[in-house]
Amino acid sequence: MEQPPQQRPGAQMVTTTSSSFTASFSPAGASTLAYDREFLRTAPGVLMLAEIGLCFNGSAFILYLIAAIVNASSVTNEQNSHNYNSWAASSFFAFVVTFCYAGNAYFSFISWRSRTSQ
Repeated sequence: MEQPPQQRPGAQMVTTTSSSFTASFSPAGASTLAYDREFLRTAPGVLMLAEIGLCFNGSAFILYLIAAIVNASSVTNEQNSHNYNSWAASSFFAFVVTFCYAGNAYFSFISWRSRTSQ
């Protein structure tokens, strides 16, 4: 026969509360631990997404730039190298992708700066 679990002496109950900042953005009647769907429509939510995009695009630009430089430096035009065109094309497209990420990081930065100055 199973016995009900007993509480240890001195066990404490944990309670949580919401801060006034998160309470002002949560919909009426929502739990403090529930997902707030309206957060992305608020100014802090938009700024958070812009900063995430800026960090992602900036780090992707740096990583792709390093990879493109390594790729371009490994291309050799030897007599027995039949993959020269493939290596040259991969280097070219690596730099194209790098410049796309650089442009996207620039536009993310401009968007982030315009929202923070408002």
